[in-house]
Amino acid sequence: MQPVQLWSLGLEAKSSIQWWRREKEKERKEELNAIVVTFDYPYISGGKRKAPPKAEKLVDHHLDVVKDAVSKHPGHPLVLVGKSMGSRVSCMVTTKEDIPVAAIVCLGYPLKGINGAIRDETLLQLETPTMFVQGSKDGLCPLDKLENTRKKMKCPSVLHVIDGGDHSFKIGKKQQLSTGVGQDEAEQGALKAMAEFVSKSTQSTT
Repeated sequence: MQPVQLWSLGLEAKSSIQWWRREKEKERKEELNAIVVTFDYPYISGGKRKAPPKAEKLVDHHLDVVKDAVSKHPGHPLVLVGKSMGSRVSCMVTTKEDIPVAAIVCLGYPLKGINGAIRDETLLQLETPTMFVQGSKDGLCPLDKLENTRKKMKCPSVLHVIDGGDHSFKIGKKQQLSTGVGQDEAEQGALKAMAEFVSKSTQSTT
């Protein structure tokens, strides 16, 4: 069965993320070979964006969406995909209850808090295979700090780096010219890596 991918894009749903724009949605679903469900958190839905609450306060809403997706697609492997805060909450949801999550994909995981502290507690609790897609210039997730965290994690994890990408995976024009890798090509590479990771992770659960 096709996996169900539940995408929580957080603030990026309305702003700078480029690879899940409306005009690309059908194309992305075909590339991922999955049933894709996207949702917004209450603080950004309805066209009025409010200040984001702490990630912990979004867990219950996220959990309700997960349970609804599971009930609508019984028997399909479940994959949680989150961008930034959405990835933190996805990980929190996975550790809260006995939810049958086959894999987690963290897009731009905000490992570093506003005060500079490394927020790895939730990651260290995970037992579900986890993938990180990170921009090499993402100030919220220094790659050396993420590597240290991955070494301590109990679950298997993989990392795909978007060279020159920031927190929203945007690559500067100079970087694109110097490497010869454009924005679309970098995004395609990340999606391909995601599809391979999800396929491998969900095969072991079927």
